[in-house]
Amino acid sequence: MMAQTDTLERSSSEKPTAAETMNKLALIGVPTDVGAGVRGASLGPEALRIAGLATSLRELGHNVVDLGDLGGPPNPEEQPGNGCRNLREVSTWCRLLRDRIYEVAGDRMTPVVLGGDHCIAMGSIVGIAKHCSEQGRPLFVMWFDAHTDFNTPLSSPSGNVHGMPIAALCGRIDNPEFDLGVATPVVEPSRINLFGIRSVDQVEKASLVDSGMKVFDMRAIDERSTFTIMGEILEEVATAGGHLHVSLDVDFLDPSIAPGVGTTVPGGVTYREAHLCMEMIAESGLLGSLDLVELNPLLDERNKSAELLVDLTGSLFGKATLHR
Repeated sequence: MMAQTDTLERSSSEKPTAAETMNKLALIGVPTDVGAGVRGASLGPEALRIAGLATSLRELGHNVVDLGDLGGPPNPEEQPGNGCRNLREVSTWCRLLRDRIYEVAGDRMTPVVLGGDHCIAMGSIVGIAKHCSEQGRPLFVMWFDAHTDFNTPLSSPSGNVHGMPIAALCGRIDNPEFDLGVATPVVEPSRINLFGIRSVDQVEKASLVDSGMKVFDMRAIDERSTFTIMGEILEEVATAGGHLHVSLDVDFLDPSIAPGVGTTVPGGVTYREAHLCMEMIAESGLLGSLDLVELNPLLDERNKSAELLVDLTGSLFGKATLHR
């Protein structure tokens, strides 16, 4: 894939690339489902630990430190009338994660967030965006998901905030509770890539037209191939010298292989396609931070989805059948 940076040609004062610090991984549990409509994702971090995530990564030669779980507010009773369930609690969780991510990245470690529902990506991406801004590196987001998560409080049919993080990060939501302390858009929309999309609400469809984001639904993946699309995305990040943040929602996978999620949609990415995505990212050396979200052990089958997620994370951090 893309050529790695030659570290011998840089002065000692320059910051290391994401690839050079990838062997120092910090696991951060975010045990909340406050932004979701179905309870259970709060148990996701522990399910990933039980499935052997840390051990798997250490066997690949990485230095792994588990920083434990963040402590945040519990799920309150539903708050009616504002179009967003539990928005105040969502905001608190995201601010806590923002600060932890910023701290970990500043310590030259790769943050690996164990969720938790997908609303927490607002916190992780804001935290890493602050870090990237100080480093003078453009931030790119690879959003693996069945949904575009581009709803606003006015358009959302459910009021669940885990369907709004991309809209919030792009500055499409005018609500002070979504203000996480940085200017919006947090990420330039043209640097956001949505992959595996197959469920989009009507208002979201209209909003996506002029969003500037790159949206790869399952038809585009079928027509153009995973290899071609991922190659183009990674080439753009490499050319820009960018930091790649991967946000992986379990529901981007087909539910036949990953049933442990509260928002299953048929026709998702296959086992082999998913591994190809992860292997290509690993080979590029561009990965700088990661979210693993929406794993719901209460809906899983004997931790099947958690074990698959651990397997995919291994591919993301260098596990491969053969050296290429």
